[in-house]
Amino acid sequence: MEEEMDRNLTYRVPASTLVEVAKIAAPYRDRPEHLMKVVLKVEQIVPIFSQDVTAVISREMNIPQTQVYSFVTFYQMLYTGRRGKYVIHMCQSAPCHIRGAEEVAKAVEDMLHIKMGETTEDNRFTLAYAPCMGVCDVSPAIMINGKVYGNLTPDSVREVIKRYIREEVQ
Repeated sequence: MEEEMDRNLTYRVPASTLVEVAKIAAPYRDRPEHLMKVVLKVEQIVPIFSQDVTAVISREMNIPQTQVYSFVTFYQMLYTGRRGKYVIHMCQSAPCHIRGAEEVAKAVEDMLHIKMGETTEDNRFTLAYAPCMGVCDVSPAIMINGKVYGNLTPDSVREVIKRYIREEVQ
């Protein structure tokens, strides 16, 4: 695990992207209370929060890099490691759990041959738990790249995943 973390931290982001990261972070120099705002904007332009990215944010905002990295790793929906083309978040709230989320999650894991927190070898799918997604009325639910699928069963989630495997989604 530590070896994987080290490999992820050494991912190199293109210099032009780091310049964009700097432009996003610079207006918030000495304003650490705006770190979430910066991170959410940066997330739109970087594949992962590598050491390069956290160093630029740290430098531009004038806050310790360890603080930036700790912040990023606290939130499950931000990534310091590789992530797939399709990021599947499984809601782990109480309503989803009560209505069968565990069986739905197991069906996805079995179908993709990965566990929660992992990415497929071909980098097509990342599977992760998420805190409540606010869609309790359609629990159990997953979110794939921002699109919510609810009222799932192991069978219905397999059909959803098959569509993504076949690239039959927009």
